[in-house]
Order: sequence, then structure tokens, then C-alpha cells
Amino acid sequence: MEERVKFLVAKFESGQLATDEKTELLSLVEKYPSIVSAEITNMLYAYESAQAQPDSENIDHDKWNQVIDHILSVDRLVAPKKHSIKIYFKWLAAAAVLALALAVTLRFQNNREKKHVFLTDIAPGGNKATLTLANGRKISLNDIADGDLIKEAGLSISKTTSGQLVYNIEKNSATADDNQVNIISTPNGGEWQIRLPDGSTVWLNATSSLEYPINIGTTTVRKVKLKGEAYFEVAKDSKHPFIVETDKQKLEVLGTHFNINSYTDESLTKTTLLEGSVRISAINNSNEYEVLKPGQQSVLSENGIEIKAVDSDESVAWKNGYFMFNNEKQESILRKIARWYNVKVEYADKEAKDVMYYGTVSRFDKISQVLRKFEQTGEVRFEMQGNKLIVYKD
Repeated sequence: MEERVKFLVAKFESGQLATDEKTELLSLVEKYPSIVSAEITNMLYAYESAQAQPDSENIDHDKWNQVIDHILSVDRLVAPKKHSIKIYFKWLAAAAVLALALAVTLRFQNNREKKHVFLTDIAPGGNKATLTLANGRKISLNDIADGDLIKEAGLSISKTTSGQLVYNIEKNSATADDNQVNIISTPNGGEWQIRLPDGSTVWLNATSSLEYPINIGTTTVRKVKLKGEAYFEVAKDSKHPFIVETDKQKLEVLGTHFNINSYTDESLTKTTLLEGSVRISAINNSNEYEVLKPGQQSVLSENGIEIKAVDSDESVAWKNGYFMFNNEKQESILRKIARWYNVKVEYADKEAKDVMYYGTVSRFDKISQVLRKFEQTGEVRFEMQGNKLIVYKD
């Protein structure tokens, strides 16, 4: 405990205390004032030893006022008249504990009192998608009733009450050739779940699209094209490999669960494996590839493919109704917020882009509730004007 207090007080004195450490230090001040007082006393002794003789009765009160100001960054304390140096240190340390608690408390109180301006509020996204058929016909899936959408020539496409698009093809039915493809796409603030004709299930995140052949269940190679982000549960079929292509990479599987994030406004393409195995290669260099194991993530950049171990829950949190951040930059987080709530982000202070967060937030709260949780850190502040989100660095 003493070592932790020493560490936190030293960081506070240097002005480098992080937000979560401020909360911890305030808690320690309240629970263990004597330990905090002792540590401040030790700091003062150390300072005095370096500057003068510690047992001197002649105390430079102005100097000590400057020291305590530097430690606490609060209004100057009034020193008592001449006393023993030891008594003075004890008095000063006790006063410092109170001032320390006040300083930390005021910082949090000031942050809480800063009001964010929300001229409008925005509801979270939901099931929204458009199905584009092989003949060019477009169907807005969120605007039509549940049940069969198409039923002809051995092919049926239906929408379930849970918002899932389901394909069913009769056996021995030749309903499509290799050139007939469907495309399902989601807008900002939309997501959708689809069960493909081969039995594979795909969850599409906001601002994403999946292109697939109608005869995917009977082709030698099951090949789909993805833009944006999707989670796949591929139906196992060792005789018919499943391939996912994005604009930058190619992924080959037999049967597995994985997530791909390949948005065009992201510099990296991330693939996270939850079950099975996949082989990944870059579109511009298919001769070099990497094989992923469960719990691993590939990160494709202009420098090639990097493999690392990750918490797979973070990558699929969106599918389960959460935003999950693990020391992620504000700029990256707000790109996700923008897609889901269909807002435009503007930075009044560029420094706000580099603020780091970790934690979990529901995707089903209104945007004001989500942003308040970021504001509680005391690092940023937001304004919402129409669909424009303005970000300030506190």
C-alpha cells in the first residue's frame, strides 16, 4: 500500500496522473489519510535534506509554501509561525492531505459540471439493409413485412421476425448460373443477418455489403466479396472451400467462425479467428500467406501481414450489441460511433483524436448516453448539432 501511495503521489506532483489513477488516489486519501500524510512528510524531508540541514529551526516558510503549491497545484497554504521542523512537517503533511483530496475532488467536480450541448439526440441503429437481386431489383428489407420475399424456380428468400434473411434452394434445382449474384448492403446505422444458400450465416455491421452467387451452395468454390465489416459462421464443407475477398485481402476456409473488418476509411484490415482455421493472403501478393489459429488476429497493412493474440470478444462485440475498447484512440472509436449513429464527426481540438479509452458501452443507448460515458473521464467534451458531432479536448 505504501509503495502504491508513493507512486501515485509522485505522479500527481509531476502532473502525470492518469484519470483512473486520480480516482484511485482520491480513494486512498479518504481511506488511508495517515499513509498519504506519511508519504508527503517523507517527500518534504527529502526535499529539505537536499536543500538545507533538516534539523534547522530556521524554516523558510515562503519556500515551503512554494513546495506545497507545486505538489498540490491549489491555493497557497498559510504556514504557522516558527515551530520545530518535525512539528512543522507533520502540520504541513496533514494540511497537504486535505488539500490533495480537495484538488483531486475539484478536478472531477469541474469535469462533471461541464455541460455538453445536445441540440439533438440520435437513436441507435438497427436492422436496416437493402437486397439487390441479380436482375437489378432493389428491396428495402426494413420496409417490408416478414415472410417470403421471392419464391420462384426452386428458390425462396424470406425475412424472419428476428430480422434475418434466409435463402432456401430446392435440391436438384438449377435456378442460377455462375453470373447471378445478390448483394445485401447496410447503410450507416444499419446491420443485418443473412443465412446464405449453403447454410453459412453472416452478420453485417453498419456501412457494409456482401456480394454472393445464388448458387453458392452447389459451386466448387464458395466465393463472396465483402466491403466493411462482417462476422461469418461458415457451414462446414471440405469439398467446397469458402473464400472471402475484400479490396485488400483474400481469406480461405473450410468451416469456421471469424470476423473481418475491412472498411475503406480504416488503414488496416483486421481478421479475427474464433474457431477453426483460415489462410490469409494479400490481394497484391497471394504467394505469401499466413494461417490463423483461434484467438489470433491478422492485421494487414502496407507493410504486410502481422499476426497477434487478441481477446476475440472485442472484435465481435458489435455483433453482440456492444462497443468494446481496449486502449483505443478516440479517433478510431468515433469512426465506429459515426457509422452506427449516422453522424459526421468534427474535431474542434485535434488533440482529442489521441485520447485513449478502454471499456464497454451498449450499442443500443442513444448517442447522448454513450458520449456522456466518454465525458466522465474528463478528457473530452461533445456538442451535437443536427447530425454533426463536435469534439473538444478538455
